[in-house]
Amino acid sequence: MNDPFYAHYRALRVQRHEHGIVEIVMSGEGANKSGLATANADMHRELAQIWRDVDRDPDARVALIRGEGKGFSAGGDLQLVEDMATHFDVRARVWREARDLVYNVINCSKPVVSAMHGPAVGAGLVAGLLADISIAAKTARIIDGHTRLGVTAGDHAAIVWPLLCGMAKAKYYLLLCEPVSGEEAERIGLVSLAVDESDLLPKAFEVATRLANGSQTAVRWTKYALNNWLRMAGPTFDTSLALEFMGFAGPDVREGVQSLRERRAPDFPGGDPFGDPFGDSSGDPFSDPSGDLFGA
Repeated sequence: MNDPFYAHYRALRVQRHEHGIVEIVMSGEGANKSGLATANADMHRELAQIWRDVDRDPDARVALIRGEGKGFSAGGDLQLVEDMATHFDVRARVWREARDLVYNVINCSKPVVSAMHGPAVGAGLVAGLLADISIAAKTARIIDGHTRLGVTAGDHAAIVWPLLCGMAKAKYYLLLCEPVSGEEAERIGLVSLAVDESDLLPKAFEVATRLANGSQTAVRWTKYALNNWLRMAGPTFDTSLALEFMGFAGPDVREGVQSLRERRAPDFPGGDPFGDPFGDSSGDPFSDPSGDLFGA
């Protein structure tokens, strides 16, 4: 049963601990057949909203988000993806929630700690990597699955991966949809710390307790100042999110979903999204090596 302050949450289980630690567990109605928290409509909405409630909770000093069972979080619910591809109102609603999830974690004045084990995918991964201190089991599998689905790596990827692990590594993992182990994620700077899975929760609560017992003015203002790096990347994030959700209306995502349902490699239809629909490249300075790029 959730703490009374968070009684309206269903897909998230929220419990209060000593020192002002609020524990957020992705479980309950959001679990799939494998026991992983899937970002269905309820889970996606609640993951976007919870950070505003933590921020206004007068007794909360730090939030700790984790999964349970076999992993941290699964990818998006395929039925929700199909609804987004078909219905504009669903696509617009989920776009708004995806935007709010990122900005609400960034703007939550209380520090956030994540504890990731097993698969870490989808909307849960957004909170996991945007957390102020992210801790992963060495055996965790961090995967941004957008390009495998046939859409742009939007939501959190463009705003935070280049800052955490550098542009070269970000492009490698995001373009190829390559999994990252927790141990490798720590090595490249994608997460704060990697530990043995048996030590994951004790270490996460230790870190959360230290944050809760520290100067709240110093901790919260330091978070605010550092997160200005993420706020400056806001236009990049907004662009990536718009491209992602434009892709949900395109043909590639339909093939991506179908291939996942059939457990096979996707066969995307191809096409150049930057191509000139009229086949006329005249006037494009990049198409003519001898052209004057600056029109001098």
